[in-house]
Amino acid sequence: MTTRLELESAIKQLPEAEVRDFAKWLQDYLDEKWDQQIEADLSAGKLDQLIAQAEADIANGNVRDLDEVLRNG
Repeated sequence: MTTRLELESAIKQLPEAEVRDFAKWLQDYLDEKWDQQIEADLSAGKLDQLIAQAEADIANGNVRDLDEVLRNG
């Protein structure tokens, strides 16, 4: 098994273009892992309470348009 320090050392030896390619690959990998975790949590019902609260807030008009939120910072 390669250690984090070994990986860091190897990355430092790469040309910048390869480091950028690796960084993109790593971000894509992390994004996929995040998506998998969200899907697992959703399937396990871990998000049900949050979804129900959001639906209730929408039904009761307790939300603001995203554009309004972004404009008012």
